[in-house]
Amino acid sequence: MLTRLKIQNYALIRELDVDLSPGFSIITGETGAGKSILLGALSLILGQRADSSVLNDKSVKCVVEANFRIEGLGLEELFVANDLDFDSMAIFRREINPAGKSRAFINDSPVMLKVMQDIGYRLIDIHSQNQNLEINDQTFQMMVVDICAGNQGNLMKYRHCYRDYRKITSDLHEAELEVEKSKTDLDYFQFQFEQLYKASLIEPEQEELEKELELLTHAEEIKSGLSNVTELLNGDNSSSLIQTKTSIGLITKMINFLPEAKDLAQRLGSMYVDLKDIAQEIAWIEEKVEFDPERISTISSRLDLIYSLQQKHHVQSVKELIEIRDYFDLKIRTVSLNEEELFRLSQLKELKYAEVVASAQHLSAERSSVVGDIEARVSSQLLLLGMPNSKFKVEISPEDIPSTNGMDRVNFLFTANKNGLLYEISKVASGGELSRLMLAIKALISRSKALPTIIFDEIDSGVSGDIADRMGIILKEISADMQVINITHLPQIAARGDHHFLVYKQDSANDTTTRLKRLTKDERVEELAKMLSGENITAAAILNAEELLK
Repeated sequence: MLTRLKIQNYALIRELDVDLSPGFSIITGETGAGKSILLGALSLILGQRADSSVLNDKSVKCVVEANFRIEGLGLEELFVANDLDFDSMAIFRREINPAGKSRAFINDSPVMLKVMQDIGYRLIDIHSQNQNLEINDQTFQMMVVDICAGNQGNLMKYRHCYRDYRKITSDLHEAELEVEKSKTDLDYFQFQFEQLYKASLIEPEQEELEKELELLTHAEEIKSGLSNVTELLNGDNSSSLIQTKTSIGLITKMINFLPEAKDLAQRLGSMYVDLKDIAQEIAWIEEKVEFDPERISTISSRLDLIYSLQQKHHVQSVKELIEIRDYFDLKIRTVSLNEEELFRLSQLKELKYAEVVASAQHLSAERSSVVGDIEARVSSQLLLLGMPNSKFKVEISPEDIPSTNGMDRVNFLFTANKNGLLYEISKVASGGELSRLMLAIKALISRSKALPTIIFDEIDSGVSGDIADRMGIILKEISADMQVINITHLPQIAARGDHHFLVYKQDSANDTTTRLKRLTKDERVEELAKMLSGENITAAAILNAEELLK
């Protein structure tokens, strides 16, 4: 429950600090005194967006803080999931600085607004006047039935199945588009791949062929040059080997009388051996080199193919051509893989759809099982609220396509008149009837929803007299199980409160501020008398107020 509310620098509220109690609390005040401002401030700590326009003093920040007692509400997992410390008390705080920047805190830990909304939704329900129109909304009507059916767990399981089904459906659609696109391009991919595949490309091939072609093209020139070198090195007349051998003999004769001769002879001997080896190798190379026009033609054709492929695909190497070939090969194989994936996803979609339908049918069965009880309990409340001829019906019809709430359509039908035809609420209910109908539904779901606090903002709008008194009885009954805070202009309802707060404006020399105070018993009598007779309080009004409080 809400135990304390502190507001600083919000709209007409300069500073407010109020303790709240269990049971049934009443808030009254003149029109324009600031009751809606209180709800606006409270909405901030439930995650509503705001900017610097809410600041009273534009030079300092606005702070709204609320204390909630949360033990026994099953919120431990929600706190842990959001990395928040759990305690018996939770402090929600919202700050808006002069620049319009907002910060949110729970137990002094900064949180996103979504977290504040999710947790706040489990703590308090603020029912404003325009929410009476929610009763016409299909989503709200479905929520009422699911709350009464205790379908929260079933709905969570269904939505998990539904999310999986939607994900598979989306994946299947993308796979279908991919297969369709791939098939369109398949002929192109196959043509390009086959051309490159038939080329039988080998990565170092181009460089080797270019070297061989260069050698064959200059074969005659190479053979002639090598022949000449062989003749110079090892010819019959005055070759280098003969001259070197002759030189070795002449130097050897000088060894006995020339000290350097021995070294020179050894060096010339080494040179002779090297020249002889070189001469033999040149002769071998010369013998191997041959002019082969047929081989030149073969190599030229092969290189022309490689060059044309490189030019076609705008690359410079065989390695890049091989990469392109492998890319087209992958694309071709991907078409086959995509078709296999398409089949797999189709099968999986059927399975997930069957799970969705089975889960939706379970939801439908649970909803249908509580329809009679909902109709009876709402009708009973409407009878207490002075609508004896009214009829209320919950119509559940099947839908062919699953949605986020299952495969049902829920529709509330209503008539306030005897033997009247049942129609959708929006077509037949007046403002006062809407208020009473909404109160009956809120009373129905308040216990099932297990909310600790509910705030009604003039739910009694459009009613008066005996009906107002009956609404007060119902609000009082609801407060036996939860904290109820009701903003009202009706003394019959205000008198039934366990606690009574007055919202009023206070003028100073410089400004006007909104204030809130808890009324004593005597002050309650005076406030009720004023609500009964206006500013000029009569003795009869005082007596009537005292009687109401009894």
